[in-house]
Amino acid sequence: MVMLKLPPLPYAEDALAPHISGKTLSFHYGKHHKGYVDKANGMIEGTELEKLELVELIRKVAKDDKQKGLFNNAAQVWNHDFYWNSMSPKGGGKPKGALAKQIDSDFGSLDKFKETFKEKAAGQFGSGYCWLVLGADGKLKVYGTPNAETPIADTKDIPLLTTDVWEHTYYLDYQNKRPDYLEAFIENLVNWEFAEANFEKAQLESA
Repeated sequence: MVMLKLPPLPYAEDALAPHISGKTLSFHYGKHHKGYVDKANGMIEGTELEKLELVELIRKVAKDDKQKGLFNNAAQVWNHDFYWNSMSPKGGGKPKGALAKQIDSDFGSLDKFKETFKEKAAGQFGSGYCWLVLGADGKLKVYGTPNAETPIADTKDIPLLTTDVWEHTYYLDYQNKRPDYLEAFIENLVNWEFAEANFEKAQLESA
C-alpha cells in the first residue's frame, strides 16, 4: 500500500516573509494542502488505486468524469508540492545556463518572460495556476490552468515552475491585489534553480 503523504515544506513556514507571511504559509500548507492529502486518501483507501504513485494516480483518473473529485484532490497534492518548490527564501534574480538562453530565445528576454508570466497569472479567471512548461515541440510556454488542472495529467508539456493563484494563496498578505503578489513572486521568490533542474532533466530525457 502506497497511500499519499503530505510532503514536508522545503523551508520553514516563515522563511518566505515578508513576501508571503508565516501565517499564510501555515494556513495554506497545514490546512489546504493537508486537506487535499487527507481527502484523496479517503477516496482511494481500500481500492486498487491506493497502490499507485501520485502521478500515476492523477493520470489514471484525469479523464474519468466519475473520478473528478479524486482527480481534483490528488492533482492539488502534486500542484502544491510543485508550487512550494517553485519558491525559495533566496529566490528571484535571474535564471542561468541553458534555461536562460531558452527564455531569451522563446520570449525575447527575461523581462518579456516576466511580463508574459504576470499577465497570464493575473488574467487567470477565478482559481488556478500559472505554469512555465517545456512543450513537446521543444519551446517554452506560459499558460494558466483553472482549479486543480495540471500539465502533469498529460505527458505533452513538462512543468518547470508554477505559481498558485487561488485566493487563499495571497489574500491574508495582499487582499485582492493579485498583481502585487505576482510581482513579489517573480522578483523575490521564484526558484530559478528548481526550474533549471527541471529543464535540464527534461532535455536529458528527450535526448
